[in-house]
Amino acid sequence: MAVARTRCVALVGVTGRLVEIEADIGSGVAGLHLIGMLDTALSEARDRVRSALVNSRYAWPDARITVSLFPASLPKRGSLFDLAIAMALLAAAGFVPAARVAEPFFLGELGLDGSVRPVRGVLPAVLAAVAAGARTVVVPARNAAEAGLVPGVTVIPATTLGALVSGLRSGESPGGVLDGAEDPGHRAARPLPPGCHGEAVPGNELEDGAAEDGPDLGDVAGQPVARRALEVCAAGGHNLWMLGPPGTGKTMLAERLPTLLPALQWDQALEVTAIHSVAGVLPKDRPLLVRPPFVAPHHTATVASVIGGGSGMIRPGAVSLAHRGVLFLDEAPEFSTTVLDALRQPLESGRVTVSRALGAVTFPARFALVLAANRCPCARPSTPKDPCACAPAARRRYLARLSGPLLDRVDVKVSLARSTRRELLADRRFIEPSRVVAERVLLARERAAKRFANTPWRCNAEMPARALHAEYRPPPAAMSPLLRYLDSGLLSARGLDRIIKLAWTLADLAGKDRPEPHETNSALGLWLGEER
Repeated sequence: MAVARTRCVALVGVTGRLVEIEADIGSGVAGLHLIGMLDTALSEARDRVRSALVNSRYAWPDARITVSLFPASLPKRGSLFDLAIAMALLAAAGFVPAARVAEPFFLGELGLDGSVRPVRGVLPAVLAAVAAGARTVVVPARNAAEAGLVPGVTVIPATTLGALVSGLRSGESPGGVLDGAEDPGHRAARPLPPGCHGEAVPGNELEDGAAEDGPDLGDVAGQPVARRALEVCAAGGHNLWMLGPPGTGKTMLAERLPTLLPALQWDQALEVTAIHSVAGVLPKDRPLLVRPPFVAPHHTATVASVIGGGSGMIRPGAVSLAHRGVLFLDEAPEFSTTVLDALRQPLESGRVTVSRALGAVTFPARFALVLAANRCPCARPSTPKDPCACAPAARRRYLARLSGPLLDRVDVKVSLARSTRRELLADRRFIEPSRVVAERVLLARERAAKRFANTPWRCNAEMPARALHAEYRPPPAAMSPLLRYLDSGLLSARGLDRIIKLAWTLADLAGKDRPEPHETNSALGLWLGEER
């Protein structure tokens, strides 16, 4: 018996860190001792590993077993390490050649019967393993499709501990193909999937069918200004606030914004999928998310659920689950002011940092924010015959929950009113389905992408202030109406930047090379919530 080593990955947020696992079987009081800054779930691995080995018909060593997870100073959480601990222990006991477990990465949770169960965060873990030089990773069979998204690595899906050990002992795995339901399969390294060179990842049949049966902008009638605002927000990645009584289509419009957004590019799809994998909400039938996500938390959501956090392992919140997609806050004034104010950091930086006693974790959080609000707390439709009973002061207090600094970061503001029967009938001639509007959005995005070819930005909303007032500053004639509002104090410096970004988006939609006075005036009206 000797010291055996293998490798695994610890997840810190959505980033993987290499962990070396050493197992030593020596003299002393019999027992399994795990060391290396472990949480409760990982400390319980000793019982899971023991039962899995015994039920897989491997004799448990009657000796002192020490398993060390290095680096010891790195916090390690969850059951992701079970399989690696078991393989290091089996190699130290002589059941598996130690050389055959030293190079691969082992990821997975063990059942008491020896089955290898799926775990969260396999995609970011495999990405970290490849970055550390891995050529082979062993993962639970149900996580194999997710792990197979990473190019340049051999993925071996494992169903049971016994089948995996049999393959390693025979020399057929890793490196050879194993057949049979109980044996680990083999997925060889393959060429880069579609989208690795920057193009969008094509959707599969399931997602295409869902798009046809899902929400469509053609379902919304009677709100032409709001539909136009939705198109502008999709083209430039802007934030949106919709104010109006119930029944005017605010929720319908918000749900249809993702249908106007272009499909995710390969690097974006991997980033979004990794976040959902760590959160444990990745759909079983879709290992890769190629459509922008849509997240709509309830107004009773806490700061931890929206921003991210947790008492144990820090998990991504709604703002990160909406990364590269849409975060919709319906009945926005009903959210706590703490939650609403916490949105200001990710809206500016595109990421959110959650600090705890053991350290800080940063999650990506670049999303389009959509706020919807009624005009008063009673949410009753107000008509001349039956006016709302809320006092003006109550209405002001209700909408004042959306602070000025938050609304200052919202690019487009739209007021909605109930449409009459005549307006609904007349508007049906101008309704366009999501497919038609998405084509215009894609053309506008391509114009912006060409303009930003040598920059890290992908859409107008991501432009920093220094660029807005340098090479991307509109001509003096176009800036004139904005500067008048700025001088009068009706416009903040942040608001000026937002309006210039909007003007660029309007120019892209119009096929113009630079914003003209018409675009800056229209952008000013959208930012103020006035039609121009």
